[in-house]
Parts: sequence; structure tokens; C-alpha cells
Amino acid sequence: MALTRRGFLRTTSGLLGAYAFAGIWRPARAQMKMPMRTAAPTLAAPKVPLINPKSLARFVDPLPILPVARMAGKRPDPTQHGHELPYYRMEMRAFKAKLHRDIPSTPLWGYDGLFPGPTFETQRDEPLLIEWVNALPTKHFLPIDHNIHGAERDKPEVRAVTHVHGARVPANADGYPEDWYAPGRSALYRYPNGQDAATLWYHDHAMGITRLNIYAGLVGAFIVRDKEEQALGLPSGDYDIPLILCDRLVAQDGQLYYPVSDDPDAPWVMQCNGNLPLCNGKIFPYLDVEPRRYRFRIINVANTSFFDLSLSQEQAFQQIGTDQGLLPAPLERTRVELYPAERADVIVDFSKLAGKSVQLRHQAQGIVEFRVRGHGGRDTSVLPTTLRKVPRIDPASATRERILTLNEIDDASGNALTMLLDGKRWSDPITENPRQNAVETWSFVNLTGDAHPIHLHLVRFQILDRRPFDLFAWNAHRTLTFTGPAQPPESHEAGWKDTVRADPGMVTRIAMRFEGEPGRYVWHCHFLEHEDNEMMRPYEVLAAQT
Repeated sequence: MALTRRGFLRTTSGLLGAYAFAGIWRPARAQMKMPMRTAAPTLAAPKVPLINPKSLARFVDPLPILPVARMAGKRPDPTQHGHELPYYRMEMRAFKAKLHRDIPSTPLWGYDGLFPGPTFETQRDEPLLIEWVNALPTKHFLPIDHNIHGAERDKPEVRAVTHVHGARVPANADGYPEDWYAPGRSALYRYPNGQDAATLWYHDHAMGITRLNIYAGLVGAFIVRDKEEQALGLPSGDYDIPLILCDRLVAQDGQLYYPVSDDPDAPWVMQCNGNLPLCNGKIFPYLDVEPRRYRFRIINVANTSFFDLSLSQEQAFQQIGTDQGLLPAPLERTRVELYPAERADVIVDFSKLAGKSVQLRHQAQGIVEFRVRGHGGRDTSVLPTTLRKVPRIDPASATRERILTLNEIDDASGNALTMLLDGKRWSDPITENPRQNAVETWSFVNLTGDAHPIHLHLVRFQILDRRPFDLFAWNAHRTLTFTGPAQPPESHEAGWKDTVRADPGMVTRIAMRFEGEPGRYVWHCHFLEHEDNEMMRPYEVLAAQT
């Protein structure tokens, strides 16, 4: 398979090798017509040498099974007098943890002092309250670029606000990036959970430093269940396990290394690709499994890296769900590719592999090992031939079709300085203002050399198609001239999504109904470095017309 380059070129000895593992190279797509960018800022070398993944023993640490968030009591429902709701208190704290047996403890930040944080288990239409408490230090341990909008020197160095990615919530509980609060403060959010069963996740969303706070460890899983899904008989309980994937650069003294430019006054870089893959907070872990079916909810929480996943032993995934819930039917796949923020809900059947081991691989390199026991309990789970109806949105029903560009502004040397959505900055007036319950189609015209994972808050959407266009015609006349037929979404994209891969040289079209309460939300690229540097825009849902 051909390879294309995206991101940094590095000439300093050692750092190039450090980046060789995860995400700096990725498979080329047949429809990509544009060359990938090769110029980028020179990176400053770390003060302490980075750990080479080849130096670490593989599969010596057990995979952490993430604890379930525990209710702290009940509190009055702010929307319904006399009614109480389950109440959770989740502190963001600094701590140290062993990422690998042979690495010194690493300073991290985490919800409830864990990386990843506890998993929220929720039921559809059963609201709950979460108080997100900022109990972090007042000084950040990762490099802040004060040139970035929202991260100026007059702002507190440490700020946080939590967003539940994929949740249908009122605007005042969505974790708006400017609603951050400093250490010693907290925010109480009400989550209605009025949505289909799905694998969501929560993370920090503070303006201008999201990339740093997530890299520090502020992530966790948030699972919504419903009776319809539970009636299917899928693997459950101990056999239903979130796998939270990311990558990091770690120095030999155990410290996290976040890449910076060689300009100390402007340290921002456009990508952060690690060389060490982590699953549930461990590097190269193993999991003992029984010879039966397991359900794995795979979540990519990396800053920029994609994961190209496969299984050894010629084993296949049975993908049953994507970002916003179940697919119409299981889909057998030998490879699962996830861009940042995307999820894949899969079934893996170990029943014929007793006594053997199976590796979860990224680009053919093992990142997790499943060790299948010789025997286990009776497997009563099933894999139905049909899962859930996914009624298609008719694009002809859209009240508005929006054409929106993905842009980057380069300097004279071709180095990216700023990433933009529709050529606008965060502080520009709001231009996307759909009506409540209206159907719209949005077409993302990618004028850059990279694929971008685009995420919309509040709504779930369906991918309609991707279509190549004439970049020169657009640049010359802002005319959208297609150069080939529309390509339907891939089979695993047939369900509900909240994050879509917008390929270079393509127009990626989605359709959604703006269900939920009126208010101000955001849409952005989920490459966190891009999001922090202007590739995020507010949008406002207006009240339905009467």
C-alpha cells in the first residue's frame, strides 16, 4: 500500500525515530488527488531523551478495567421542583501513574485522579447531575502558547471545562470552550440522556489549551444504554469493555513530552503524534479473556493520530456500532480505522482460540494482547443478524444547504500557522444558525492537504457522500466544480455519526436534524492542535418557528 506523509519532518537525531510508531504515516486513499504537505516548523528537541518503543518489553502489564463512576448521592433536579436526580462529583486532580512496568511514574492529570477517568454508565431518558470540580494545580506542566486566541497571558494558566462528546444536552451543559473555570471552582451540569444507546466519551474543552489538558489525561468513557439494545443479547457485564486508545511521547525519566516548535515564544505545533500507544492508560498491556464473545468499545482519544486496527490469528472484527450507536446489522471487518474522536463498537469471538493469544494491532504492530484461557463459563450472548433500524435522512428535506471550507494559512515557508473553518476565526460573527428541528446539509470543502475529523456538538448526523472537486476552479472563482461522481459512505459509516473524516481534495456532505434545545454550540476539527488554533467555530440553534 502506498504511503503519504503528513506532519513533521525532523532532522534532529533521535526524535525522528521517536515519531515512527503511531500516526505520522498513514495509508493513502485512492480518492486523494492532492499532495500532502511536507514542510512544517522545526521541532525543539526534548531536554531528556525519549523512550524508544523498541526498548520496552511487550505485554507485561495487565489492561486496566476502568472503574464505573460512583454516585455521590442525590440532588434536586434544577428543572423539576420536588424531584431528585443521581448526583456525581468528579474532581480533576494531578497524580502520578505507571504507564508501563519499566517506566518511572508519570505525572498526569485525570478525572477522579485516574487516566482514563471512571466510566459513566447511564440509561436513556434517566437524567443525572455531574459536578465537574477543578482541583488541579494553578500552574500547567505542559507548554502554553499565549499567542493562541483564548490562551492569552491574562488568562489563568490552568483552566478546565468538561464536554461529553456526542451527548445531546442543553447548551448550558455542553462544556462551551469559553465557560472554563480555574482551580478551586466547579460547574454542575444536568445530562438528560435523551438519546439512543451509544458509546460517548468526556474530555476537557477549555479554550486554547484543550490539546494540553487532554494530553495530560483528562478523558473518560460515557456509555448510554437503552432497553432496545439490551434486549439484543449482546455481550454484557464483564464482557463489555471500553478500550480507550491514544499515544504519547514519554521521556526516559517518565515525564510526558509534548512537542513544541523551536520558537519559545510561539511553541504551538500543528500536530502531536506519539510513539507509544496506550490502551486504558497502559503501554502494550495484556488482557486475559475467556473463549467466548467480547464486546469492545474502541475510542480514539489521541490528539492527532489515527489508528489502523486489525487482529492477529486471522481473526475478524464484527463491527456493531459507530459513534452514535448501533449499525443496522453487524459488519465483518479485518481492519478498523479510527480518526481522533471516532468510535467503533465491535464483537470479537475468542471461542475457537482457547489457549492461544490474539493481538490487537495498529499498522501490523501489536498494541494489546488478548490471552485466551483454556476454558470459561457458558457464553449466553448472541450476535443478531439485525441490530437497529437507522432511518435515512432525505437530503431533499433540508431547509438549508451550507457550503463550508476547511482552510489553513501558511507562512512564506509553507509552514501552517492557523487552521480555519470557512475562512473565519472563532471571534468572527456566528454564521451557522439552524432552526430547532430543521434538517440541513453541510458540505465540507477541504482546501488543505490533510484529512480532518470534523465534529459537531449536540447533533448526530449521517454521511451522504464524498466527491472530488477542482481545487483550481475554487481558488480562482470560488466555483465548486466536481471532477468525479459522488462516492457513498463506506459500509461502517452507515449508522449515526458525530465525527466525520473530511478528505483532502473532496467535498464531504452530511445531513442532520437539529434536535435539542436552542442555544450556542460549537463545531470544530478534532485534531486538537487545529481546534486550539482557530479551527473551531460557534454555531447557534435558533428556536423553532411557530
